[in-house]
Amino acid sequence: MTLSVTESSATIGATERSLPADTTTGVPTSQTTECYMEVWLDLNALAAGDTFLLQYYEKVQSGGTQRIVQQNYFTGAQGTPIQVLPPIHLKNGYDVTLKKIAGTDRSIVWSLRKVT
Repeated sequence: MTLSVTESSATIGATERSLPADTTTGVPTSQTTECYMEVWLDLNALAAGDTFLLQYYEKVQSGGTQRIVQQNYFTGAQGTPIQVLPPIHLKNGYDVTLKKIAGTDRSIVWSLRKVT
């Protein structure tokens, strides 16, 4: 088992951003390095009127179609600004994306903690 951490930040707007690929191009991307991934988000910048959506995409089979597996909405100022999402087993063509649904574009810091 190997633990790896990817850390980054960006101003998140209405265009969906891939966190593992750190891009808004070709999203959702298709990551295929099998891992258990835990997503950490610093949502301290969110304010009243803001809604952001974090989505997990994955394929059930390696040759299958990538679909949304899980959605997490974050609305308004966060009482607990650092959100840690439970680890999820990913393998066949996954992505984790973040986008603004309502409010103001915000600078968001994230960390992807993976066990491969």
